Amino acid sequence: MRLDEYLEGFERDEAAERRRLAREKSYAITDYIDDVESRFSEVVSGDSMVGSTAPSIFVGHSNYPTVSTGLLSPVGDEERAEEYVTDAEWYRQGLSIDDVFQRRTGLLNANRTTDVKSAGRVGSRTKPTDNVHDVWEGFVGTQREVAIAGRPVGVEIGLSDSRLDFDLSTDDTAAPRGPRTRARSADLTENPYVPRPVEKTLSDDDWRAEGAIAYLYRRGFDVYEINRILSAGALGEAENRRLVPTRWSITAVDDTVGKYLRGGLESAPSVDETRVLANEYMGNRYWVVLTPGNWEFELVEMKAPGSVWNPDPEAGVWIASDYEGYEGRTGYVDGGTAGAYYAARLAALEHLAERGRQAKVLVLRHVSDEYWGPVGVWQIRESVRNAFEEEGGTAESFHDAIGTIEPHLPVSMNDLRRSSEMVAGVQASLTDFSA
Repeated sequence: MRLDEYLEGFERDEAAERRRLAREKSYAITDYIDDVESRFSEVVSGDSMVGSTAPSIFVGHSNYPTVSTGLLSPVGDEERAEEYVTDAEWYRQGLSIDDVFQRRTGLLNANRTTDVKSAGRVGSRTKPTDNVHDVWEGFVGTQREVAIAGRPVGVEIGLSDSRLDFDLSTDDTAAPRGPRTRARSADLTENPYVPRPVEKTLSDDDWRAEGAIAYLYRRGFDVYEINRILSAGALGEAENRRLVPTRWSITAVDDTVGKYLRGGLESAPSVDETRVLANEYMGNRYWVVLTPGNWEFELVEMKAPGSVWNPDPEAGVWIASDYEGYEGRTGYVDGGTAGAYYAARLAALEHLAERGRQAKVLVLRHVSDEYWGPVGVWQIRESVRNAFEEEGGTAESFHDAIGTIEPHLPVSMNDLRRSSEMVAGVQASLTDFSA
């Protein structure tokens, strides 16, 4: 399909978009919080929450290395516990921003404070000097059992405080956080099912985390499952195992799997044509350009005024970008795209690995003012993954592809050239050629 034909379906009606935003930007979450508080009071018996099912965990990063670490459990909705787990299924279900905030609001974080290298604190059943690697009892041990389990597992949580904290603070990497309460203890009420590959990584005390992550990925575990296991301190050489803050583990797994996939493409042939793909989700529009050549990757983010990360409606479009060449990156991105970069790069590398090809890949992300609440980088990963499910359109060259996309972007070609190494590089080479 020619690129201009492919783009015909992506024309925007700005007035219609704003009307849709007004309908979708729901503030019913306040009412939903009241319902969660009511359900919470029904499931608390004395100072314990019984009959709960924990599908996941959360490890905070504030005050590192002393962090808040918790078990995430749906309140009064245990039979649907798997639906509360952040993964690719949320994209397949077409969840809206409001849907995500409602699910996360219903996911209670029963937490306590611990050092990332030790199993507990004074007064717990484990000594504060015990290394995370050695502990399978107490709160941290139960948390690890939940993280490595192949399905949600029953828990009984002893509470030190029956009040709920509804500080629904969010960040741009992990999914929104729900209500919190302080936990005294946690015990399993059933034996968890642990997949055999996970047992293998746990039993090998000399296996570096990078190798164990790649092994689990090759065995069919998606990054969502792997980052929970890493976060619980269950991967890596024994003496180096520790709890990893959730937002850090998400990016670490995306980065590690991405490097593993890129390594397998070093001698792969290039794609033989320039192709443009597009996708939209939750007020984010993605353009993905693949063009012949050795591996290069760049993410350019354009955040519209009034969007969640550029809230001033009078401001201009905020642009951030990060890039890597054939040799990859040696340090964390510093251009402002943060975890989004690694999530988008992983999706591109998965596609190329499946094809056995390499390419220069440019991802353009336009964050519109419809994106009123951050839901986490999972939506970036899944949006780019699913862009590759489309046929897309072909262009004569990378330059022609950018020229055809440019009218659909919220910035000019000059702005894009100043922000993008790949676009600027093509312009420079064309100028040199014409001279």
